[in-house]
Amino acid sequence: MVSLLRSKRWVLGVVLLALSAHAAHSQAPTPEPPPAAQASANFDPVAATEAYLAKLSPEERARSDAYCEGGYWLQLWGFLYGLGVALLLLATRLSARMRDLARRISRRGPLQTNLYWVQYLLVTTVLGFPLAVYQGYFREHQYGLATQTFGPWLVDQLKGLAVGLVMGALLLVPLYGVIRRLPRSWWIWGAAVMIVFLMFGALITPVYINPIFNKYTPLADPEVRDPILLLARANGIPAREVWEMDASRQSKRISANVSGFLGTERITLNDNLLQRCSLPEIEAVMGHEMGHYVLNHVYELILELGLVIVAGFAFLRWGFAWAERRWGARWGISGIGDLAALPLVVAVFSVFLFLMTPVVNTVIRVNEVEADIFGLNASREPDGFAEVSLKLGEYRKLAPGPLEEAIFFDHPSGRNRILMAMRWKAEHLPPRGD
Repeated sequence: MVSLLRSKRWVLGVVLLALSAHAAHSQAPTPEPPPAAQASANFDPVAATEAYLAKLSPEERARSDAYCEGGYWLQLWGFLYGLGVALLLLATRLSARMRDLARRISRRGPLQTNLYWVQYLLVTTVLGFPLAVYQGYFREHQYGLATQTFGPWLVDQLKGLAVGLVMGALLLVPLYGVIRRLPRSWWIWGAAVMIVFLMFGALITPVYINPIFNKYTPLADPEVRDPILLLARANGIPAREVWEMDASRQSKRISANVSGFLGTERITLNDNLLQRCSLPEIEAVMGHEMGHYVLNHVYELILELGLVIVAGFAFLRWGFAWAERRWGARWGISGIGDLAALPLVVAVFSVFLFLMTPVVNTVIRVNEVEADIFGLNASREPDGFAEVSLKLGEYRKLAPGPLEEAIFFDHPSGRNRILMAMRWKAEHLPPRGD
């Protein structure tokens, strides 16, 4: 459940900063398309796609593939590691002792929930720290994607811990209140609480959460800002400002989004996108991100993921009851409303989410394809789109197999994105003369 707090997949994107026209960022020069991708009477989208893919060396492709494929295994090891931590808390009765301590300190249910949550989050954070350090710090540096030294990285982790303490308490107090008051239909109302919390997170994240980790500054460079705002207005997005985020202090990844919900939307792009990409590439990215907004993908995802959450709570009802009958007395837990059972709740729900990975990825990937098509039509920059797809290929496998893409990818593969752009280009070439 905690992982849902960090979900940022339903927030969309644009732009960046420069303090004055003289201090503005200098964009990368617009690259020339490879010969096979240049407009001609014999333009072939497949050949153009292969020409773009050939711009990356075999070493670069191998590094990208290794990073991406290693991530598949990390999903499995992370899942198993989490189950191991949950089993440790239950089998040693550490979770029961944390519950008993919360009860001794206070007789009030909400305060007991908060006291238990503080203990639970601190213990699981410590137990999960070795894997977090490897995955989030050492591995990112190994593949040349991170820019932070260990001290600032650790500070960000502590900030995330503080956010988790607050957000987790805001979720668990009403969730356990519903579970205890409605013992027969708790799974339905519990799912409703989770969905409302999901909407609340989308509402406050761009304004209150994201600025905790990064600095957001209005973009002042008119050469970048004005085309983005023009593109936004042309597509019905009521944006008056574009924001830049200092993501380069943490990583080399490029990104942008139009984040927010019910009036808290804001157009943001990170400084890596500004510094590493040409204007056509930036406009291609912004067209994609605006597509998420115009196509109401935030609301679609809330509905679609809401259905997943309801199914997850139904699975939790069955899985929890099955496990409690067998080991509940040994673990010192008594019912779904028992705080000491939280590790079991998290474990069962984690099993469900792990099994649903292909479904959730497909739901998100379909939205990304729709935004890609919208972005191409809005920006009319197929070559910029192709160049950006290559840059994203630094950490996303460019040409996975169909089954691999269906299971593991929550975005289209780089090859499919470039092929889409080249097909768009082929259909928009000037008419051939007689």
